[in-house]
Amino acid sequence: MTATPPARRTWRPRTRTAAVAAASALIAAAAALLPLPSAQAAASGCKVDYAVNQWSGGYTAAIKITNLGPALSGWKLTWSYGADEKITSAWNATVTQSGKAVTAVDVGWNGSLATNGTADFGVQGTWSIADPPPANFALNGVGCNGTATPTPTPTISTSPTPTPTPTPTQNPTSGPTGQPTSQPTTPNPDPGCGSAVVCSGFEDQTGTVPSGAWQVVTPDCQGSGTASIDTSVTHSGTRSLRIDGRAGYCNHVFVGTTRDISKVSPVVYARMWVRHTTALPASHVTSITMADANDGGRDLRIGGQNGALQWNRQSDDATLPEQSPNGVAQSAPLPTNRWVCLRYEVDTTKQSMRTYLDNTEVPGLRVDGVPTQDIDSQWLRRTTAPRPTTFRLGWESYGSGDDTLWFDDVAVGAQPLSC
Repeated sequence: MTATPPARRTWRPRTRTAAVAAASALIAAAAALLPLPSAQAAASGCKVDYAVNQWSGGYTAAIKITNLGPALSGWKLTWSYGADEKITSAWNATVTQSGKAVTAVDVGWNGSLATNGTADFGVQGTWSIADPPPANFALNGVGCNGTATPTPTPTISTSPTPTPTPTPTQNPTSGPTGQPTSQPTTPNPDPGCGSAVVCSGFEDQTGTVPSGAWQVVTPDCQGSGTASIDTSVTHSGTRSLRIDGRAGYCNHVFVGTTRDISKVSPVVYARMWVRHTTALPASHVTSITMADANDGGRDLRIGGQNGALQWNRQSDDATLPEQSPNGVAQSAPLPTNRWVCLRYEVDTTKQSMRTYLDNTEVPGLRVDGVPTQDIDSQWLRRTTAPRPTTFRLGWESYGSGDDTLWFDDVAVGAQPLSC
């Protein structure tokens, strides 16, 4: 609300002292009519949404900047932690920390911010005493509202994903909740696995809870994500593995094989049919993990980010492709509401990987030992080839991203596998 200035009046000062006193009185009267500054007025530079997923000793945070000032060609966001939080990794920003002070800088491709434009990035970290919301946010030195705006359920931003029309005689049509409205009258033939170490259409499962050669595991902590054997949606046969993935770090759920993957060499070949209900989100998610013996047992992961498929390395958060617009464009979204054949191969003797969707290679998911800008330069910072020892199917979300998905006709072996 704009204050109404006092009405003008004509006056004649008798002396200099009287003039000064009268002017001071006039200024004081005008100031009394002005509104007091508010916290919102101090937020003219930016707005920050800080959505945290916390568990005992650790956390991830999805951070969204909204630029409320003039357009920017590059941005730097700073904030202060209130306890002993320590950032261990970040995505879509270069993040440094000194004591409680944190600085996040754009990574080039996401540096331009129009007025009311937004940028999203995230961090992962640890804590031991407490993990309160951070404070003192500032964008390029201009203060925001001083405290984080909590966002318990952040909005999922995805790239447009065309949804292929399913073939009625092969695949069921999913309803709004992902449950099928009909089952195919003619199931697909069993594709076979040859001599693969893992060769499963889940037909040996007798109950709704995975058992025997497949065991449910919940890394880090157990939440609302679930895994079950489904008889209503299948690629072939009468059973499939269903994952009800939920957003948030503690909702991780996987089903791992008890087979020994460590003896598969020199190249690990994997193939499966997967059916997603929801397009891959902008935030980081994972649906396949393999413990890497050459990286301290930390996971080699396949999932998505920025609406497209990606590989991710747990140890240093390296991605394949790099998460630039050109890098993401070299990958592909994962089709929804139909079965798609996903194949990949990992060489255990050198840095070489290839990934296919329905027998078409995804160029952004290829490693051949020669750095390619926007694709594998980041990945090749590590020179040691991965050596998978486990194989798990499920769902991890590090921010936003619910999904219901199915796996069927899964195989892992030392020989090439076909769709």
